[in-house]
Amino acid sequence: MHEILLMAPGKGSNGSMNMIMILLMFVVMYFFMILPQMRKGKAQKKFWSELKKGDNIITSGGIHGKITDLKETSVVIETEGGGKLKIEKSAISLEMTEAANKTAA
Repeated sequence: MHEILLMAPGKGSNGSMNMIMILLMFVVMYFFMILPQMRKGKAQKKFWSELKKGDNIITSGGIHGKITDLKETSVVIETEGGGKLKIEKSAISLEMTEAANKTAA
């Protein structure tokens, strides 16, 4: 008798089940796709705001340099050959000063 009741859905339960599944899909998508991207963006902005003169950096293009001047959205870096480049902060992908200090200690 219980098997018959479980097999026969009542009126309206099919629509509410679909709505729950769609809502569940959005919740999962938020936690696995949107939230990590927001966290990554916040961490990147924090990284760029903490840059200071004298930091050794690597750009996203692979150029190594040392920060000599900071502006609001750009920096001037000095390369090993003595040349200077003005780049956007968003082009900086890695800060090497702390990593070099850890290996030296």
